[in-house]
Amino acid sequence: MPLLVKICGLSTRETLDVALDGGADMVGFVFFPPSPRHISLEMARELGKQAKGRAVKVALTVDADDATIENIIETLRPDILQLHGKETTARLRDLKQKFGLPLMKALPVETTADLAPLPGYVSVADRILFDARAPKDATRPGGLGAPFDWHVLENLDLALPYMVSGGLNADNVTEAVRVTRAGGVDVSSGVERTPGVKDPELIRVFIRAARATQELMVR
Repeated sequence: MPLLVKICGLSTRETLDVALDGGADMVGFVFFPPSPRHISLEMARELGKQAKGRAVKVALTVDADDATIENIIETLRPDILQLHGKETTARLRDLKQKFGLPLMKALPVETTADLAPLPGYVSVADRILFDARAPKDATRPGGLGAPFDWHVLENLDLALPYMVSGGLNADNVTEAVRVTRAGGVDVSSGVERTPGVKDPELIRVFIRAARATQELMVR
């Protein structure tokens, strides 16, 4: 099965075009004001039209309420919702019933103990995203550019499709996929010049590295 490549936190027409032209399978848009990658609904409308039919559009939210999610759906027309907060299994079930969209639940990982919630999420979500656990003093979720110990997932037997994120870049993506056997990779800060500012060439290099990784895995 082809390795899915997701470029997340896109916020300009230029960098979205680079990701799309480079062959990204999924493009992510962040709706979380504390993040430097947060975009307005107005920009989301533009970028959503630009990406339509060219890649899977992913809307990332963090413990958002129904009204916020409804506005995002009406504006971006996403193909999947990425839930990056502390959403419970019950919350996922409620969102799926209300909005009818596929759900990708992000799970912060540091040790094997962090995999305990998996069975509940697997029963509702359509995809799992394993991300690095945020530092204790962090103001937003995610590894903030740091990878987690991929060996935590080394013997994972998961029926649901899953992706890995957290500190990925063109230099380590091959090792991440080799260890985790993930079906997809998700990058954000690893293709940025500064927080929230994507670098077109880093996007191109990452996608090429991920595609090369895929070729190595099938040999």
